[in-house]
Amino acid sequence: MIERQLSVVLAEDSVVLRDGMVELLGARGCRVVATAGTAPELVAAVDEHRPDVAVVDIRMPPTHTDEGIRAAVEIRARIPDVGILVFSQHIETVWASRLLAAGAAGVGYLLKERVARTDEFVEALHRVASGGTALDPEVVTGLMRGGRRGPVDTLTAREREVLELMAQGRSNRSIAASLVVSERAVEKHVAAVFVKFGLHATGTDNRRVKAVLAYLAESG
Repeated sequence: MIERQLSVVLAEDSVVLRDGMVELLGARGCRVVATAGTAPELVAAVDEHRPDVAVVDIRMPPTHTDEGIRAAVEIRARIPDVGILVFSQHIETVWASRLLAAGAAGVGYLLKERVARTDEFVEALHRVASGGTALDPEVVTGLMRGGRRGPVDTLTAREREVLELMAQGRSNRSIAASLVVSERAVEKHVAAVFVKFGLHATGTDNRRVKAVLAYLAESG
C-alpha cells in the first residue's frame, strides 16, 4: 500500500541536521513545508501551514533547555489535530508526561539516534500523523522508573512487557511478534491489563489509549 504524502514542519536549530532531515524526509515521500530554528518560528510555521505533523527538537535556542517541548505542548493544546513528534538526545520524563497528559493520540517521542534508522523514523511519523502513538522504548523505560505504587505494580512481568509495547504504539500482532507469542496470548494479557486498570468496555471509549495514559500518568 502506498503511504500518503505527509506535510511536515521541522524544528531543529542545527542547520546541518535540519538540512539532512529535510533531504531524508523528501526522499521518503514527505513534504517539508517549513523549517524552524527557534520555538517561536515553530509555532508560527504550524499556525501558517497546519501540517500533518510537526517534528520538534526538545532543546532549542536561546537556552537549549526546554523551549522546543514547551512549544510542542502549546501546539498540542491549541491545534490538537496536528501530530507532534518530538526528538532529543535526552530522556525528559517530566515533559514527556506533560506532552501526553491531554491524550496519547497523535504524539511521538523519539531519541535522536532513532532518526538515523530511516524506516523506523518515517514509520513513526506516519503513525503519529494518523493519530497513533510512537514512544521510544528508552523513554517508556524512563517513565516506568519513576513510578509510584498503583495499578502498574499489580501487573505481571509479561503484562508489563505488553503494556510497554502498547505505549510504543504497537498493535497486538506486532507485540506478539516481538515477544514471540501468539496473538491470542497477547489479547489475554491486554484484557488482564484492562481489568487491573479498571477499564470497562463501552461503545465509545478507547481502552487501549486509556490504559497507556493511566500507565504514563502513574509512571511519570
